[in-house]
Amino acid sequence: MKNKVGRELPEQIYGLKQYRPYEGLFVDPPTPVRMAGRTLRVGRPGANKVLASLEEAIEATGLSDGMTISFHHHFRDGDFVNKLVMTAIAAKGLKDITIATSSLNDCHDFLIDYIEDGTVTAIETSGLRGKLGAYLTKNPGKLKRPVIVRSHGGRARAIESGEVKIDVAFMGVPTCDRFGNATGREGKSACGALGYAMLDSRFAEQVVLVTDNLIEGYVFPYSIPHTDVNYIVPVEAIGDPAGIASGILKITKNPIQLLLAEQAAKVIEYSGYFKPGFSIQLGGGGSALAVGRFIREKMVKQNIKGGFGVGGVTGVFSNLLEEGFFEICYDTQTFDTTAIKSLKENPRHVEMSSSFYANPWSAGPIINNLDVVILGATEVDLDFNVNVITNSNGLLMGASGGHSDIAAASKLSIIVMPLIRGRLPMVRDRVQNIVTPGESVDVVVTDRGIAVNPRRQDLVDNLRKSGLKLMTIEELQALAHRYIGKPKEIALSSDDKDIVAVVEYRDGTLIDVIRKPL
Repeated sequence: MKNKVGRELPEQIYGLKQYRPYEGLFVDPPTPVRMAGRTLRVGRPGANKVLASLEEAIEATGLSDGMTISFHHHFRDGDFVNKLVMTAIAAKGLKDITIATSSLNDCHDFLIDYIEDGTVTAIETSGLRGKLGAYLTKNPGKLKRPVIVRSHGGRARAIESGEVKIDVAFMGVPTCDRFGNATGREGKSACGALGYAMLDSRFAEQVVLVTDNLIEGYVFPYSIPHTDVNYIVPVEAIGDPAGIASGILKITKNPIQLLLAEQAAKVIEYSGYFKPGFSIQLGGGGSALAVGRFIREKMVKQNIKGGFGVGGVTGVFSNLLEEGFFEICYDTQTFDTTAIKSLKENPRHVEMSSSFYANPWSAGPIINNLDVVILGATEVDLDFNVNVITNSNGLLMGASGGHSDIAAASKLSIIVMPLIRGRLPMVRDRVQNIVTPGESVDVVVTDRGIAVNPRRQDLVDNLRKSGLKLMTIEELQALAHRYIGKPKEIALSSDDKDIVAVVEYRDGTLIDVIRKPL
């Protein structure tokens, strides 16, 4: 079958449900879908939720072969919880475990050993990187079914609709009281918002909190309420602070990235959306942070005050909030110590769940009200489709994240990338894999010129007044080829048994499959 973005897809993929092909940005479910819930249990007065070890928690939850567990990625590359739990599960001899996590980082490469011995047989995630991503790309069949890649909003949709059923959620929390109220705002492993953990804790059959700061007092305000928590396990450390957050993420000093940021800020200025009350998501990359600096200068000059900011929040945006340039910011994951401090101290810095953020099957995630978003890309094609999940060798090395969610929901989605990266052109005839469909991408900003999606003639008209170098996407590609030539396409296996992963669009339809490179 062929979907709306022209990708040829198998009628059936081993180990997976029968997929509907991607049909467009906003398509209702084929049949009515109701919100799923957990099994209700009676909490006894005086019950003690605190257990001595993860092994004891595994026994108490009744975790067994073939079940699904989940983790969150708020600790990023400093995460210890996943390994602590998997070590305990393996010691119990459990097999055929599905890991349904919000994302995976380089620190999770150890999972290769547990895939090899059959402890882990399926993975559902937003991102895959490092040795684990390369291993799974080169070794299809090591898991009982392809990896399922979902956006943050798509994962929230799948969990709330019951498509993904989590048997036990193992949630690392930086501070927890003995009732099970938990927060990420303080503690030696403070990570800020717990937007992904909030969702898992609400819908998993059972929830085990893992903490290195179990306090005798009371946690308030809390991210996770005790009513969602079955057990608590104190451990020595749940993460490495250096990998969780370090200082304030720095604005780039790279001249090309600064040029990209300046150009993107000018696109925003002349787009028609830069006006009092506008909303924005900046992102956490060097160029995106620099956009914040240039936008601040323009807001001062034109006496404009924004409405809200949203997304993963950095110190750059929390400082804009503190200075009064925006009314409020909604935070699903916090990237640095400056932003963590802001979340703790500023009442206008508001924590939100990933469902509040981006779930398309809700009455309306906050991103539905978003004006502008700055996004990165691994590559873009002539139809404005974007890849952020595989690299130039076809290896899994990135994350869907909220990319497709925000691009679809915002009024102005801007992709920022160099035209040439590592002697490769970033505008392709066809991207290796599609995560975000071109119909939701408005502008591509490169260091050599700017392309506006032909669907947005209004933007073309507005940006003609900006002095920016406007080009077609075809002209940008031709310019790159003139500098470095046209690269040879990667050879991919055509055998459906060599499908490494499937990329779900945010509504659960199939937008692409990732195949083993030859």
